[in-house]
Amino acid sequence: MAHDPPLPNVFRGEFQDLEELRYTGPGTVYHNCFGCGPQHPVGLRVRYFKTDEGVVSPIVIPERFEGPPGVAHGGIVAGYLDEILAGAAVRHAGRLYVTGELTVRYMKPVPIVAPLLGRGRVVQDHGKYLDLEGTLEEYQSRTLLAVARGRFLPIRPNEA
Repeated sequence: MAHDPPLPNVFRGEFQDLEELRYTGPGTVYHNCFGCGPQHPVGLRVRYFKTDEGVVSPIVIPERFEGPPGVAHGGIVAGYLDEILAGAAVRHAGRLYVTGELTVRYMKPVPIVAPLLGRGRVVQDHGKYLDLEGTLEEYQSRTLLAVARGRFLPIRPNEA
């Protein structure tokens, strides 16, 4: 399944050898998810690539999500981080999770229409829930922009 739009050129070298984590294929309930669904008309369309530590996500925040001039709205930044943590949960456990708690610390303004890198990993698996951490950083400089911590709960099979 192709994502729309395709991976921007700036990311292709770093991501070409990484395996993409997919759980939003056509016909799934998440295909139109605002955060990860590739077919949502105005969604975030977060993509996840597997790493040994968790996931990395190439991100360019569209201009439509601007808050202050040239900067992403804080709620949208939180939305991206929430999705990155969810991807890390799927990477870790092979099943879907929902957000139980999410805390975001904004370190610097997050630019729109600029290459960014999201990272997510599981900090602790408690069995009944996962504790995760994620970051959003500038792609070229790796300057830290925002940090998230979350507690995610598994979705029972009949809920997905």
